[in-house]
This record gives sequence, C-alpha cells and structure tokens, in this order.
Amino acid sequence: MTAFTVALVLVVAAAGLLRWRRPAWYWLAFGVTLAALRVLVRYRSVMDACGLTVPPARWRLSLARATNRPIPEPRPPRIRRLRPTRTGLVLRLKLGPGQDVFDIAAASDRLRHSFSMFGVTSREVRSGVVEVRMTGYDVLKRVQMPAETETRAMRVPVALREDGSVHYRDYRVIPHALTLGATESGKSVYQRNLVAGLAPLDVALVGIDCKRGVELFPLARRFSALADSPDTAAELLDALVVRMADVYRLIRTQQRITVDVPDAEIAADIWDLPDELRPTPVVVLVDEVAELALYATKEEERRRDRIITALVRLAQLGRAAGIYLEICGQRFGSELGKGITMLRAQLTGRTAHRLNDETSANMAFGDIAPDAVLAAIQIPAELRGLAIAGDASGGWHRIRAPHTSLRQAVNLCNRYADRTPDLPELATFRPTTERVPSAKASPATA
Repeated sequence: MTAFTVALVLVVAAAGLLRWRRPAWYWLAFGVTLAALRVLVRYRSVMDACGLTVPPARWRLSLARATNRPIPEPRPPRIRRLRPTRTGLVLRLKLGPGQDVFDIAAASDRLRHSFSMFGVTSREVRSGVVEVRMTGYDVLKRVQMPAETETRAMRVPVALREDGSVHYRDYRVIPHALTLGATESGKSVYQRNLVAGLAPLDVALVGIDCKRGVELFPLARRFSALADSPDTAAELLDALVVRMADVYRLIRTQQRITVDVPDAEIAADIWDLPDELRPTPVVVLVDEVAELALYATKEEERRRDRIITALVRLAQLGRAAGIYLEICGQRFGSELGKGITMLRAQLTGRTAHRLNDETSANMAFGDIAPDAVLAAIQIPAELRGLAIAGDASGGWHRIRAPHTSLRQAVNLCNRYADRTPDLPELATFRPTTERVPSAKASPATA
C-alpha cells in the first residue's frame, strides 16, 4: 500500500468522523467545497428539471434562425453570487422574465434533494433578485452561535434559525412578544438566553414569576423589580403604569413644537429625547401569564381584572415610554377571560415551543401565519428548545436557542449587577440579594 493510499484512507476516515461527531467542522473542512462544486456542476440541469428555466429571448431565436444555428436552450436564473458561510451556501439569483420568488420557494424541497443539502430557504432581496440560503447540515441539532453578532441598543441575539442565520429580539422593531411552550419544551432556556442578552445593556429588567420566583429570583441581582405572587404583581404593574404616565409627561415637556424647531428634534418617544434626559427602558418579563388570569373568588376576580387591564394598557401605550413586554406561558387561550384576546392583539412577536394542543398554537399564529400552526404542534418532544418564531408580517422560522444552564445565567447576571438601574417608582419591589442562611436539618423524631 503506497503512502498516497494511506493518506487518502486517513483523510476519508477523518472526514467521516468529523461528519458524525462535528458536522460544523466537517462542513468548513470538506463540505463547503464539495457542495459548491456540486451546485455549479448540476445547476443548469437541476433548474431545468424543477421547471425554473425560461425560453430564450425572441431576438436570440430570430438570430439563430437567420444564421441557421441551433435553437438556444431555455435559460435558468443567472447566478450573481455564490457565497459560502459557516453553515451552508448563499446563492443570489437574477430571475428571468415571467419568474417570481414564489417559483423558487415552491421548488425549495426539490432543490434540497437535487443539491444534496440539508435545507433550502429563499427570500426576495429586491425586484427580480432572490437570495437562496442552503444549509449543509442540521444547525439546530447542536446549536452553536457565531462568535460575532450584530448587537445594538435593545437588540439581542437569542437563537439560531434553521437557515443558519441568527435570530434577534429587537425591541425597537417588535416592542411586545408572546412566548408559549408546554412543560419541558425549552421555554425557560429561551427566557434565560433573553435575560443573558439583555444583562450587559443599559436596560431595567422587571420580572413577574408567580411560581414563588423559582425561575427569575436566582437572577435577582440584575433585576430592578421582581414579584412572586399575583398580589405583588398587581401592585408592580400599577407602578409601571404610573411610570409610563410620568415618562409621557417628560416627553410632552421636551417636544418644543414651534416653527423654528426641526422635525427631527420633536420628541415622540424616549429615543427622541437627549441622552441626559432619556429614561431607562424597561423590559417586563411575565413567566406564567395564566397564573395572573386565573381566579376562584370575587376578590381574586377583581385582582385579575386589575392585572389584565394594566397589561393591556402597557401593551397599547408602553412602547413610546420605553416599556416592553415579554409574556410567557404554557397556554394562552380565550378561556383565560376577558381582555386576553385584546392583550394578544398587541403582542406582535410570537414564539411557540412544543405545545400540547392546537388551540394554543392557533392563539399564537392563527391570526398572523396559519401555516405555522401545523409546524408548532409537530415539534417532537425530544427536541427541547426547538420553536417556531413569527411576527405580524406573516413570516415564520424554526429556531432553537443554545442551551444555557441556570448557573451560567446567574453568573452572567452577577457579572453585570452593577448595571442594574434604581427606579424610584419600583423601589418597593427591588429584590433583596442578601445571602440566605442554609436550612439546618431537623433532628429525627422517634
């Protein structure tokens, strides 16, 4: 056996081992080159088989007849750019006359099989230009976020999409969001990633955790206010409504609407105010919304109406005052009482992990993306953390957040504890972070 044969066998064995154990490394080392060659060699025949070619132009047909040459073949979309990425390939195509972006989207599954890729998605860049993203392996099986992400004010990376791109939570674009998920679906891990992304930013975190704080109170050093019961939550939400009114008064005094004031300097929300006057934005995380909406007595019903009314007011008016809502729950349906559907209408962002019933999926996506309902109820139980994310535009994606343990989230919140702002309106609800003495074991009784 020659040295070349031995080296070839070792390379093939290493490639097979990497493809099995480290698909991302295999893709960067071998897969991206093989996939690019496969796409370029098969491109014309695949597009023809998928019905994505157009007849030649009339002037070319006339020229061929005049010069007695063969009739030109149908033309596929022209490749403007082929760019490799850490998870796949990105093709930018120039569509031919009569073609549409929906033609590419309808053929995405056939393109996936023809090019031997794991997934194919497409989007329109501009009129006549379509971007086709191909993934070379299952990026959601073992989520690895890129080392560098695009971060800016109130925009944090929280998960990875199935096409290999980063899924961001941008509060300036989507102020309020709803996150649903059954028990053991990965909803808590998604919430931890959200807190971990917000911890380094100049933002106040407010939490409502009616499970006596088992989810959010370990992260208390980064929270400006926390509530662990419906009674405390009602008072906290009332205080946030008062803060919202105070912020609006501040904005009103700073508008200075006169003839000589440029339009760009007229304040309409906190982001139009000068930096020295801008109030700290607030993100409100509600861990289990159903606990705030359930009641058994008349007194609890009055408290429930008070809570839902405050949440609806914050959802309708809080964006300009820099108050953003993150509503989480295992179930979100109209049976939670009056005001729930009004609250849902204000929650633009929707994220659904594995759900136990179709009704919750319809409450999440039925009014914005009906085809995402089926995808939400088909998430297998063994894929914890896999979710469907959509918004009011009708688009949706499969996403999965990287696994973040509670210990990692606690360490990150402790590291940025000095960035926790003191809000006078919420001082009563500031969590105590003194060390709790360990409970001593009681002596055994006879």
